[in-house]
Amino acid sequence: MDDDDKPHEECGVFGVWRSTDAAALTALGLHALQHRGQEAAGIVSLDDGGLFHSHKGLGLVGDNFSDAKVMAGLPGRASIGHNRYATTGETALRNVQPLYADFEFGGFAVAHNGNLTNAYALKRALVRRGCLFQSTTDSEVFVHLIAISLYSTVVDRLIDALKQVQGAYSLVALHNGALLGARDPLGVRPLVLGRLPGHAGGGHVLASETCALDIVGAEFVRDIEPGEIVVIDDAGVRSVKPFGRHESRFCIFEYIYFSRPDSVSEGTPVYDTRKRIGAELARESHVSADVVVPVPDSGVPAAMGYAAEAKIPFELGIIRNHYVGRTFIEPTDQIRHLGVKLKHSANKPILAGKRVILVDDSIVRGTTSRKIVEMVRQAGATEVHMRISSPPTTHSCYYGIDTPERSQLMAARHDLEEMARIIGVDSLAFISLDGLYRALGKPGRDAKKPAYCDACFTGEYAIPLTDWQDNSEKQLSLLQPVGT
Repeated sequence: MDDDDKPHEECGVFGVWRSTDAAALTALGLHALQHRGQEAAGIVSLDDGGLFHSHKGLGLVGDNFSDAKVMAGLPGRASIGHNRYATTGETALRNVQPLYADFEFGGFAVAHNGNLTNAYALKRALVRRGCLFQSTTDSEVFVHLIAISLYSTVVDRLIDALKQVQGAYSLVALHNGALLGARDPLGVRPLVLGRLPGHAGGGHVLASETCALDIVGAEFVRDIEPGEIVVIDDAGVRSVKPFGRHESRFCIFEYIYFSRPDSVSEGTPVYDTRKRIGAELARESHVSADVVVPVPDSGVPAAMGYAAEAKIPFELGIIRNHYVGRTFIEPTDQIRHLGVKLKHSANKPILAGKRVILVDDSIVRGTTSRKIVEMVRQAGATEVHMRISSPPTTHSCYYGIDTPERSQLMAARHDLEEMARIIGVDSLAFISLDGLYRALGKPGRDAKKPAYCDACFTGEYAIPLTDWQDNSEKQLSLLQPVGT
């Protein structure tokens, strides 16, 4: 299906400290972050007696946390949760987070969003020291590094671990005395702090996006800074900055596609940003047309901005079916060919006889774009022009976004004219990299000091790709689970 023709979500993390409904709030927060991962979900809670409780399962949040008995089994005033989309390790219950371990200082649970780029190298060293890995996710590296650390406090052990890893990450962790949150030194992956109402001196929330604060009624306090660790306990919130000052390289794709439109990322409303991207796209590459049509749902705000700037009608010429499962079985080539219509349907009265501008957020392999263009033409469009609200995706992401290998990226293999011919459009244009930066309030991209991580467009990787430069065996496990 066309799910394979998009950059896939990363993961979502959520944590609560000092609330009588901690696990329930965490489940609600994970609901709001469901777009960041749909393969699995998990919650670990900490009760007032210092005991940890865990429930994890494959599938959506609602599949795992809608049973009153399950929620009753997660007591306590503190909890953390995780939505998973697998970027390392197979989809199996042993990889579902949060991960939990018993240490000499007590219990410790951790949930992680992102990718470690030296996970294989670290694992080989840890295995040689006698560490026994129980999963194939890179997140377990944190657990073992904390376990072998010689520092005395939990925070110092976490700092020791974070100083050994490379990659992009935001994480939440829970131990007997505090809720912890951390971001990588470049702040590639997002993490925000919120305050729950009616909890003077406590009641705090950590979340991947502000939309998860909104659903639990938490007040946004601030973004966790790049390289910062926050420690939340009954005394309040304190900050530790063990990495010194670094320039932020926040993932630019959060604004284009990943974040929910009602979130505010790094102080910038995502919805407004996407409309500005669409307007900039219209200024750069407008063509005469009768109607602007978004490829739903992620193309909608950019298409609105494009239509407003170009002063031509915005119409829902493609209707999305929101009730399609992600595991539809396609038994024949004929059904596989028709698969895109399970998710998208042409609104023929809007398209027939019209010159159409289709606005989408990205082109990865190009297979879905080709099917959508064919569907629009079959609905009677006289011309089809495609406009993309991101620059061409020419490089794979290694920092927590699941993209195909570079050999499978259409923009890495074909020039613009060839792409237009393959997709079947009368014209094709992407927003320029400078135009994208302008839409984000910058004068353009400063090649010497880029404000964002844009490696998927430029190939300029800000964090070393240690595991990909190492020719050693990279297999995390020889055990193949049954039924996964």
